[in-house]
Amino acid sequence: MSGQSPTSSASNGITPLQQMVASCSGAILTSLFVTPLDVVKIRLQAQKNPFPKGKCFVYCNGLMDHICVCENGNSKAWYKAPGHFSGTLDAFIKIVRREGMKALWSGLPPTLVMAVPATVIYFTCYDQLFAALRVRMGDYSQEAPLLAGAIARVGSATVISPLELIRTKMQSQKQSYQELTDCIRSAVQSEGWRSLWRGLGPTLLRDVPFSAMYWYNYEKGKSWLCERYNTREPTVTIVFISGAASGSFASIVTLPFDVVKTRRQVELGELQAKKLSSQVSSSTFSVMRRIVAQDGFGGLFAGFLPRLIKVAPACAIMISTYEVGKAFFRKHNQERILGPLQTSNT
Repeated sequence: MSGQSPTSSASNGITPLQQMVASCSGAILTSLFVTPLDVVKIRLQAQKNPFPKGKCFVYCNGLMDHICVCENGNSKAWYKAPGHFSGTLDAFIKIVRREGMKALWSGLPPTLVMAVPATVIYFTCYDQLFAALRVRMGDYSQEAPLLAGAIARVGSATVISPLELIRTKMQSQKQSYQELTDCIRSAVQSEGWRSLWRGLGPTLLRDVPFSAMYWYNYEKGKSWLCERYNTREPTVTIVFISGAASGSFASIVTLPFDVVKTRRQVELGELQAKKLSSQVSSSTFSVMRRIVAQDGFGGLFAGFLPRLIKVAPACAIMISTYEVGKAFFRKHNQERILGPLQTSNT
């Protein structure tokens, strides 16, 4: 891997298109790895408390989360097969034996539809912004990852938010992708253009701090590990450890906002599925007050371990794959430039 920082590629021989291909491969690989973990988690949840029609559950692959609405009780592929699971490992074994390996990836389609384009936009924007900001910030260039990460997340979330809202409505109302234009038109006519960005506030409150902390700590951690092991080139192991550690720290700090966003998504999704108007305030801080009133302050940190178990490897796999992809393209570009020069010299 290159001794340059990952984002210096934007200015030393890697095109934005190549960055997009590298981030796309990272998103796909991360989704393939993490999807089985969430499918098993949802099956275990459904075993304890069967999901009735109209009930929502949240599927999260470590890259982004999706609200899924139950249509006919326990008929959805995520958890349709009967059986008793005594734990996570037992669930893995029994699902594979009874339903085949494909069942572990039954949650992959919504991931590929939403997470891959969101990740491509996010990582490519970050690379380009970091390269530009590092030059312009001068003495404050060490803070460039923090600012670039925050801006990139705002941009990607703003672009994806309408698509996520529309997809949730389509799911809850059993609409096909052909009806996407009608869905957008009806939403705009009844509630205005701003309705397409409903829920963006809670998303940004969670994702922008996460992104800023993640990239800042990732760059710092990678530099520190390179110095410690006396290497100019960050290895895949160094990148993997830096990504996992920075992702873990950021996920712990932003967990209360993740809990609020999940609660709010589920409430709105269930109201949409039952075709009811919102009866309670769904602003970020009103949801926080309700959680504290019902479950105490500990309720804001619910799901701490499952989120950590999922986010840490997802961040590590994503950034490692991304860096390997960029290193491949960097080497390919250098060989393409040097090849004709070597031939002419001989």
